[in-house]
Amino acid sequence: MKRINNSVLALSLFMGVAALNAQEKKQLTLDEAVQLGIQNSKNLKIDAAKIEEATADLLEAKNRQLPELKVSGSYMYLPIKPTIDLKLSGGSGAGAGSPEVHQVAYGSVNLSVPIYSGGRIKYGIQSAKYLVEASKLSTENDKIAIAYNVAQAYNNLFKANQSIKVLEENLTASQKRDETFLKLENNGVIARNDRLKANLQTSNIELQLLEAKNNYNIANINMDLLLGIPETTEIEVDQNYIEEGSEVKAVDYYVNEAKENRKDLQALAQQRKAAELGSKSAKAENLPSIAFTGGYVAADIPKFLTLYNAVNVGVGVSYNLSNIWKENSSLKQSQAREKQLAATDELLNDNIKLDVNREYQNTDYSKKRIAVYEKAAEQANENYRITKNKYDNGLATMTELLDADAAQISSNVGVINAKADAALAYRKLLQTTGTLTIK
Repeated sequence: MKRINNSVLALSLFMGVAALNAQEKKQLTLDEAVQLGIQNSKNLKIDAAKIEEATADLLEAKNRQLPELKVSGSYMYLPIKPTIDLKLSGGSGAGAGSPEVHQVAYGSVNLSVPIYSGGRIKYGIQSAKYLVEASKLSTENDKIAIAYNVAQAYNNLFKANQSIKVLEENLTASQKRDETFLKLENNGVIARNDRLKANLQTSNIELQLLEAKNNYNIANINMDLLLGIPETTEIEVDQNYIEEGSEVKAVDYYVNEAKENRKDLQALAQQRKAAELGSKSAKAENLPSIAFTGGYVAADIPKFLTLYNAVNVGVGVSYNLSNIWKENSSLKQSQAREKQLAATDELLNDNIKLDVNREYQNTDYSKKRIAVYEKAAEQANENYRITKNKYDNGLATMTELLDADAAQISSNVGVINAKADAALAYRKLLQTTGTLTIK
């Protein structure tokens, strides 16, 4: 039985080592992660399909200005002899000598070249071009949003990783302290209660470390999915990105940057141009259409009629007389869309001002938090040093020492998180201005 248990234990250890080795490690800078996230984004694949759709609409609009050439032909068999009555001068109608017709074959070629359509074709092409450009700008706006989302996930992963490092260092120090206190207890220097308080502190750090590792694993899986890589990949982050955003300019600078660079604002401007052309095209529906026409007809009715080289050319005019009493619903719809887009533009401009000012304040707040956390960490470290000296000299209690140690851990983790949050807040500010760099 003991031999079986040993075999199971060995197999479990082997499987654990194999699973550990199977987990691939990948070191990525933030810019590399952003590129990977954009490359594998499913949202951008949807955007690409929308651009293809808009481009196809543009092609359709351009096709309307090209000539229409249609070819048709037909062959018919007549099982019953038809009655033929030709009204020809100098002769009578159908007589006993009329030919027997049992089959008819004819064909035609018709050409139509648009000359004037009230501007509908021209406006349609220009409108389609604006909509293609709007789709491209929307894609660029989505890229910037994805770049920030990746940065946010990267930041969460970094903070979780740094928390683990700090907690592991403190756990090692706490475990060494437990060993020292156990020796002191055995020698009668300290009470058992004091040693147990130290052990409890170690257990609390272990719990914090477990929670930090759990948060790190979740953040890592989220990052893997966002980047489109296997979920078993362990990402190693580069902390140099936390030095970003050291210089922040006045808020008016960022508001002006947003007005000039926001892709969603530019896309909306293209949509408004397309809607304006849509109204012009709708007005043109009340105008006639003129086209150059041409054709060729050939027919063959055996024993009765043969027709070749019947070529015709001319000009065709088309006008829908019902427009005289019908209201132009297409025009009303297009004008309503113009008003809707104009109101959307005003709302978007207000939201941009609000977003920029909010993120500017958040960036400023995040930078100030760093200074406060650094000062708090400095105070906590000095407090722990003083408390430790007092405790060694019997002037401080075990509770005071452990409280000082916990405050030191919290403050050191706070500094790291504050720097990471400040870097992320600065990237959020750049996103709201449309200037977040995608390298």
